[in-house]
Amino acid sequence: MVVDPVTLVYEAIGEMHLAAPLIKTAPAPGQIGLVNMPVWLWVTKTENTWGPIVRSSSVPGLSVTVTAQVKAINWSMGDGKTVRCEGPGTPYDKSMGVKASPTCGHRYVKTSQKLANCKYPVTAVAQWDITWQSTLGDSGQIAMTQQAATQLRIGQAVPVLVDPNGGDAVAPRGADC
Repeated sequence: MVVDPVTLVYEAIGEMHLAAPLIKTAPAPGQIGLVNMPVWLWVTKTENTWGPIVRSSSVPGLSVTVTAQVKAINWSMGDGKTVRCEGPGTPYDKSMGVKASPTCGHRYVKTSQKLANCKYPVTAVAQWDITWQSTLGDSGQIAMTQQAATQLRIGQAVPVLVDPNGGDAVAPRGADC
């Protein structure tokens, strides 16, 4: 039986258990971001979600070595905009305050109040770059993607009206989200 190197390549890729990106955002899901304020985007790096990951597969007389690495994350922000980040992004730390992410971020210009669940649907698609080499001198490249999704709620800063005569503070009524 003759085995094609590409058959072994896909066997090795199967052993990699490539996984969807582990999405992180600031504000985090469950928190409310604000219009025109920075949203930080990043992914947690593991061997299976970012790479590099190397696996081999062989039969008598033929072996292949396969290396997979994410080359970029394409973020679909739910407002018609996409953000391409060549790296995993920078994790947010509260010491950063309201600065924009130095590597991967977005700003919403409208609230999410008119959307389903009052949240923007956000999708991150990891672009895997997979290269392989066989002991027979063959080599090649394969592109694969993995994706994950989350939702972000974006609100608007609301002024609070204070009664100078000592009455209760009143926030203007807005949409119920």
